Amino acid sequence: MRYLWLGIYFAVLIWSAIEPKGYFIWFLEVVPALIGLVILALTYQKFPLTPLLYTLILIHCIILMVGGHYTYAEVPLFDTIKPWFGFERNNYDRVGHLAQGFVPAIIAREVLIRLEIVRGANWRNFIIVSICLAFSAFYELIEWAVAILTGAAADDFLATQGDIWDTQSDMALALFGAILALLLLSRLHDQQLKRVG
Repeated sequence: MRYLWLGIYFAVLIWSAIEPKGYFIWFLEVVPALIGLVILALTYQKFPLTPLLYTLILIHCIILMVGGHYTYAEVPLFDTIKPWFGFERNNYDRVGHLAQGFVPAIIAREVLIRLEIVRGANWRNFIIVSICLAFSAFYELIEWAVAILTGAAADDFLATQGDIWDTQSDMALALFGAILALLLLSRLHDQQLKRVG
């Protein structure tokens, strides 16, 4: 599984790096996936994750790499389906922010359970959702800082597409993603956690 994971990761990374819309934006969008790979490599022996979590992290990395290649506002598939649903914007950015809550929710859940930081499920779920919201808000602050520092180049990174409520809807999607992950995946995650530890 490890070699398949790495093969997919590097195949998409290489594709993503071939003639992206701009290398500066590509780097900004892909750097979280690169940091994630380093963290996974450093923790693989001492703190191996569940197969579910490795799969979710890979999917999230692919979302980042596709967004880096095209920019989140110009992913062709989402331009194609835009008229089908009557969308006014390319909604790939929405997928990214949903994943920004969905995947970190399971990361936080795995760490909190395995390190026995919080025992009660209700408090644990509250803390997981809070972590995901904090992470989403922190990312919005990074986007804001990049916009101030880079000026015109920020439009591709922000992907607001003229939506004045983009920041708020991004955080709402992360919130929804976190709650959805807990509702849909907790039972499967618990089964895999028993096998890991």
